[in-house]
Amino acid sequence: MCFLRRPGASAGWIWWRMLRQVIHRGLQSFFYKLGLFVSRHPVFFLTVPAVLTIIFGFSLLNRFQPDTDLESLVAPSHSLAKIERSLASSLFSLDQSKSQLYSDLHTPGRYGRVILLSKPGGNILHQADVILQIHRAVLEMKDGRSSFIGHQLGGVMEVPNSKDQRVKSARAIQITYYLQTYGSVTQDLIGEKWESEFCKLMHKMQLDHQDLQLYSLASFSLWKDFHQTSLLARGKILVSLMLILLTATLSSSMKDCLRSKPFLGLLGVLTICISSVTAAGIFFITDGKYNSTLLGIPFFAMGHGTKGVFELLSGWRRTRENLPFKDRVADAYSDVMVSYTMTSSLYFIAFGMGASPFTNIEAVKVFCQNMCVSILLNYFFIFSFFGSCLVFAGQLEQNRYHSIFCCKIPSAEYLDRKPVWFQTMMNDGHQHTSHHETDPYQHHFIQHFLREHYNEWITNIYVKPFVVILYLIYASFSFMGCLQINDGANIINLLASESPSVSYALIQQKYFSNYSPVIGFYIYEPLEYWNGTVQEDLKTLSQGFNTVSWIEQYYQYLRAGNISATNKSDFISILQNSFLKKPEFQHFKNDIIFSKTGDENNIIASRLYLVARTSENTQREAVELLEKLRPLSLIQSIKFIVFNPTFVFMDHYSLSVTMPVLISGFGILLMLILTFFLVIHPLGNFWLILSVTSIELGVLGLMTLWNVDMDCISILCLIYTLNFAIDHCAPLLYTFVLATEHTRTQCIKNSLQEHGTAILQNVSSFLIGLVPLLFVPSNLTFTLFKCLLLAGSCTLLHCFVILPVFLTFFPPSKKHHKKKKRAKRKEREEIECIEIQENPDHVTAV
Repeated sequence: MCFLRRPGASAGWIWWRMLRQVIHRGLQSFFYKLGLFVSRHPVFFLTVPAVLTIIFGFSLLNRFQPDTDLESLVAPSHSLAKIERSLASSLFSLDQSKSQLYSDLHTPGRYGRVILLSKPGGNILHQADVILQIHRAVLEMKDGRSSFIGHQLGGVMEVPNSKDQRVKSARAIQITYYLQTYGSVTQDLIGEKWESEFCKLMHKMQLDHQDLQLYSLASFSLWKDFHQTSLLARGKILVSLMLILLTATLSSSMKDCLRSKPFLGLLGVLTICISSVTAAGIFFITDGKYNSTLLGIPFFAMGHGTKGVFELLSGWRRTRENLPFKDRVADAYSDVMVSYTMTSSLYFIAFGMGASPFTNIEAVKVFCQNMCVSILLNYFFIFSFFGSCLVFAGQLEQNRYHSIFCCKIPSAEYLDRKPVWFQTMMNDGHQHTSHHETDPYQHHFIQHFLREHYNEWITNIYVKPFVVILYLIYASFSFMGCLQINDGANIINLLASESPSVSYALIQQKYFSNYSPVIGFYIYEPLEYWNGTVQEDLKTLSQGFNTVSWIEQYYQYLRAGNISATNKSDFISILQNSFLKKPEFQHFKNDIIFSKTGDENNIIASRLYLVARTSENTQREAVELLEKLRPLSLIQSIKFIVFNPTFVFMDHYSLSVTMPVLISGFGILLMLILTFFLVIHPLGNFWLILSVTSIELGVLGLMTLWNVDMDCISILCLIYTLNFAIDHCAPLLYTFVLATEHTRTQCIKNSLQEHGTAILQNVSSFLIGLVPLLFVPSNLTFTLFKCLLLAGSCTLLHCFVILPVFLTFFPPSKKHHKKKKRAKRKEREEIECIEIQENPDHVTAV
């Protein structure tokens, strides 16, 4: 190997260049030998993946188990709200609150809820008889107990100019029924059955009372409607698979019956399917539990796997036909597998980082773990199972067998005597091949379109200004969307869209969003409640809230009776012996924890209830309340915590949900920077980083404008977008920077001609396969469809529109290649002249 030093090039640069070429050629040599090994043992590499699929496929059927704990999946795993919940439950358990107005301050266990909504213009208060009838029907069910929440009148209109805020009418009422399960497995099963009967009863009552609309919810409803997405999507995923199979088969076909490879396109898709089945079997063998977020794995695996399939097909077309089929397979491996190995490694790094302990959402972690296994098996199955299929197809082609009917192709003389339809079916392209065309594969319809039409059009000087304007518009909308990102802590984003839970949540948000959830304010250490300063501090903390507080009621009671309680003994004595024995104040007993030391009583903990007036966006305002109240507990002399069960889902959700994509993006960026001087050309990595960043920000901004929130599904799609962009842009960019043509325009034409077919085949199959998701009535699949559609579309836009134009403006320059070729031509002319002068009698020989 000889390296010529360019003028002005440093020794370090030449050393790095030599190292890059040695690594690249070493990898090519390794994959060439791997291709030869596969081509010599195709039966072995075909059998082993099939046996693995059968073994793990049976384990998939036998060990399938759904995950029923929705909170552990989608709520942040490590949050302060869970610690606060444990402390609140240890101080004031649910059993002590069973007769209280605010029993839902704890995670309630088993329960049933119903919203009764009157007709438009009606007043729910005028239908008290019907409400009581429904209420009695529920109470007749065993093991039930009711808890009426104070702010559960919805759509309230007050009497005008009323001093005491008297209610004139209300549109809706909400009633909650809690069950006494006591943590027993048997009681829990009874409670589950009660909830099921409760939902059936509400459905029956709806039929009996057409003048009311009933919306019911039970504790299992969220999980049931979350899992319902998988049941609704099963048929659509099969349709999606059929569409991908059809697209891959048609896009791999040619008019040439010898060189057409429709079965290879079909077998390539089946290769990804069996690798996904094997990965699922491994997941369930390791005690994994299924959840609906895993619906995205087949689409993610298909988008990456079929790229390798189509690249191998393109690599096969670039090999010389006069070589033996085993050498052609080895050449295809040497040409394609280096790039595919790099992109598969980046997939593994990105999802591996997503599966790390830094990820705070269990659903994202489980998905990333499963995706890592799928990527590894995809890679193994493609070079083994699909490689063996490529060997058999190559052998058929070499022996001149029909690519569909697998029969011997007749000679040209025999075909000339047959009808036109027979000639069309048995045409091997001999009449299209002239002495100017040495590559019959140029007749593939996608390759022909790119070479003859698209490449000339996109590089036209009059088209380039419009492409620049298009990119500016794209960047503007992306930037605008990135400024409006919303976190997706709302659980209904993951549920079936027409489910009872979603209907209930929408009605609740419409009629019961004037107030925040009831927030428990827990004072967890002894406090001098009789001290005036402490009383002022409590008023300051509860300022701006509607409060239900034993302290306020007690102070009013003392003022009304003109009773003085300025010391500890009087304060506690009157509280225990007088105030808490009044029937109207007895329910406050469960809000105070007393302890007795000798003859002295102390208040060691107590709780208040805060309700804030909110707008329609209750959830965001509840998060803001949480973020404002928590810091106060650190700086105030009063030690307290605030808690509501919804805080478990909201607590630092935006940070938890964005962390995986930040970690994955950082991992990929670090990998590309560390290999900056080890890859074939440093500018390839530079352009790749710019392209991936542009695509990622574009998908992020446009999905926000399309009303997609940052939940666990959209975050997984963003991680996938990073890799999907690299998968398609990397081969195109590296081919461009290594090209030695005279101009950048010619280099980008050659790059599109070499990799454009595989990119277009894969992205079109990927996008067509997404269409059935649009017809699944689920918010989860809508999010998946939108994000993956944007990922595919933005990648296609960059590969075929933006990069072909922008690469003709910016480095790398191709002038030195032109100078080299001129110098070589001049040197060759000088040698010829010398030969002519030395041998004047043999000029014609020269």
